[in-house]
Amino acid sequence: MSLYRVLFVCMGNICRSPAGECVFREFVQKSQSPDSVEVDSAGTIGYHTGNAPDHRMQAAGKRRGYEIRGSARQVEIEDFQRFDLIIAMDRDNFSDLSRLRSAAGEDAAELRTFCSFSPEKDTLDIPDPYYGGGEGFERVLDLIESGCPQILQHALADGVGD
Repeated sequence: MSLYRVLFVCMGNICRSPAGECVFREFVQKSQSPDSVEVDSAGTIGYHTGNAPDHRMQAAGKRRGYEIRGSARQVEIEDFQRFDLIIAMDRDNFSDLSRLRSAAGEDAAELRTFCSFSPEKDTLDIPDPYYGGGEGFERVLDLIESGCPQILQHALADGVGD
């Protein structure tokens, strides 16, 4: 099995996508193939480049046993060649990434929304908790935890064929 690379993307790369990266990494580490999947995160904008994840997301993650860490960066066209799967945390970011992907060439990474993996079919987006209260960060983590098993299954199944 070859290494399968997954990139989580939100707008600023300080709330949802670093949470997706860190939570998914835990799922990968607890799987039967902990060395088969590589995980990263990025944002569609570069405003927060170099910043650590939002302290409220770090605190919410810590309460659940996750260490949400990293350094914000902006997604690059090269990411569509480096990664096998790019996951947009909402439809707005998916739209932005779709435009970038079209310039990346025929063998560009698969692009999906996070909620396309979610068992909660009434939710189309991972909501941005940045301007809300603490419950928004908890809701984001709930949604991420519910979708990670399906993303892992997809990554392992797709990686086996390589």
